[in-house]
Amino acid sequence: MTNMSASAIGLATFSGETLLDVWYPKPVLSTKPADVSGLNADGKLNEVIRQVTTRVITTTITDLSAAPVDAADVYLRLHLLSHRLVKPHAINLDGIFGLLQNVAWTSSGPVTIANLTEVQLQSRVHGQPFHIYSVDKFPRMVDYVVPSGVRIADADRVRLGAHLADGTTVMHEGFVNFNAGTLGTSMVEGRISAGVVVGNGSDIGGGASIMGTLSGGGKEVITIGENCLVGANSGVGISLGDNCVIEAGCYVTSGSKIKLPDGEFVKAKELSGAAGLVFWRNSVTGALEAKPKTGTWSGLNSVLHKN
Repeated sequence: MTNMSASAIGLATFSGETLLDVWYPKPVLSTKPADVSGLNADGKLNEVIRQVTTRVITTTITDLSAAPVDAADVYLRLHLLSHRLVKPHAINLDGIFGLLQNVAWTSSGPVTIANLTEVQLQSRVHGQPFHIYSVDKFPRMVDYVVPSGVRIADADRVRLGAHLADGTTVMHEGFVNFNAGTLGTSMVEGRISAGVVVGNGSDIGGGASIMGTLSGGGKEVITIGENCLVGANSGVGISLGDNCVIEAGCYVTSGSKIKLPDGEFVKAKELSGAAGLVFWRNSVTGALEAKPKTGTWSGLNSVLHKN
């Protein structure tokens, strides 16, 4: 992490004095916030129904390597990631779950859980459509940030705080968590969990899973190198260097015993970060094996990534 500063003017939603969300249209890596013309907090019927108020706020973070101090601070950091002003792991996100509220994310905007039934009732009375998209601490990214040059087939599957590089395609079953994402042109049909970073030219196949750092108390940050293929319905719990392949349906965790070409067995974590390997399960013996990659796979379909 580097010592950087950031600031922004945003529109915040409050339930009483509890902050539910903040939208920062123009965050910058400076202590001088960019001007946002036209931003105002005029009262509207929608706010009365949702039992919230909106306020224009200014947030300044003098040191992004220090832990966040409140929810407005957290929202600015998540915006910085999704605006691609910083890369995953470049800023401190320690303690963010304790600073964010569990919120009902709806078609009318954020609603506090305690008021949800009343808001549903008032919406129906006033003839306003009302749909609940999720109940979570994090909203979906596209309601706050739409990065240039990306395709997202299902907006519900990309959280605010995801980092999607230009040229990334996230298909319907793809998922990208906060403080995670892509660094270049990539196809995402599987799951990129929190903390995971995928390199340029890599393909995360349908139903594939990359283990993150949230569940189970895992601390290792997993990276997928450039020009890798993580096959459909496969999984990986170690980092991959460049030009690696995980065979479809093959799950490699750090403790998996891997047979090498010379017959030796090693734990997969000893191969973490190695480049030019193919991981596969021998269909005769059932053993997980690794071997040097030979030849090339056809790579990403360039037509699909012209965004």
